[in-house]
Amino acid sequence: MKREDEIKDFVRAGYGAAARNAAHGKTSCCGAGNLLESDYLDPITSNLYRPDEIAGLPDEAVRVSFGCGNPTALATIQPGETVLDLGSGGGIDVLRSARRVGPTGKVYGLDMTDEMFALARDNQRKAGVTNVEFLQGDIEAIPLPDNAVDLIISNCVINLSPDKDRVLKEAFRVLRPGGRLAISDIVVRGSMPEEIRHSVELWTGCVAGALEQTVYQQKLEQAGFEQISIEPTRTYTAEEAREFLTGAGLNVEAAAKAVDGKFISGFIRAVKPVVTQPCCGPSCCA
Repeated sequence: MKREDEIKDFVRAGYGAAARNAAHGKTSCCGAGNLLESDYLDPITSNLYRPDEIAGLPDEAVRVSFGCGNPTALATIQPGETVLDLGSGGGIDVLRSARRVGPTGKVYGLDMTDEMFALARDNQRKAGVTNVEFLQGDIEAIPLPDNAVDLIISNCVINLSPDKDRVLKEAFRVLRPGGRLAISDIVVRGSMPEEIRHSVELWTGCVAGALEQTVYQQKLEQAGFEQISIEPTRTYTAEEAREFLTGAGLNVEAAAKAVDGKFISGFIRAVKPVVTQPCCGPSCCA
């Protein structure tokens, strides 16, 4: 099996297990290995939403919130817009965005995991939201036409993909000219120990697949985006790193010290440029 397939299968299994746990009333965490029931607050995924921001949402949507930020709070979402959430999980950010776009707007949620897709559809039904459509598929091959959405959000998901160039090119394709990318993701400052980078278990934990900050910006530029910015929203200490490194078969103390202050949650903004066609007619050139 190719490493890319191995990573995707591992991620799919982990998030599938988390969805099943949520359906049975259990709380999961975003640590190494499968996302299973946990008794501790994960330093990456905890305390991202205020109580008023999740009020009225199904409990199951909140239980499988494995984000590293709050893109719906930081992004500008206008009534009537079409929004796409890449890796929508149980639907928490989709349902929150649906409130913002209103009845004249629409929000798509895309997820590859069978269990998450089913859970999101159930959460939509419980919430009674009609301006939402959940899609099942890969973020590397978005099942929407060109120039279909005004805004793409994502919450700690792009780092999970083994082919980020393809994800960003697909995001660029489905955005309308002038459309915005507004995502939360794990970003690395400086180098990362190789044993972390090559740990399949830590891909599920939102760590091993994280891009270095300048590399992230370069990949966005190569995909065609402009007005790129990466704003740190949370920096993880060695003590916090011990939590998400546990279970990956590493020397946790040594690895935690090596990544102290290097992992951040970042809010990443970018814009698809509006291409102005040259005018060569008599009325333009006179």
